[in-house]
Amino acid sequence: MPLTMAKEGEPNVIKRVGGREETRRFLENLGFVAGGVVTVVSDIGGNVIVNIKDSRVAIGKDMANKIQI
Repeated sequence: MPLTMAKEGEPNVIKRVGGREETRRFLENLGFVAGGVVTVVSDIGGNVIVNIKDSRVAIGKDMANKIQI
């Protein structure tokens, strides 16, 4: 399921990151890699704030939909 459907406060393991090559590279640089653990902190209108690799990152709905958990 996409990251936008994750429950707040629940750790999830990233299965795969989709999208075009440049999009995947951008997300990988932020820490979104297969096998990584991501926790949704806040979800406002589909835009999400997540904890990943001891950092807090905000990503848009379109980017969050490309991350499968």
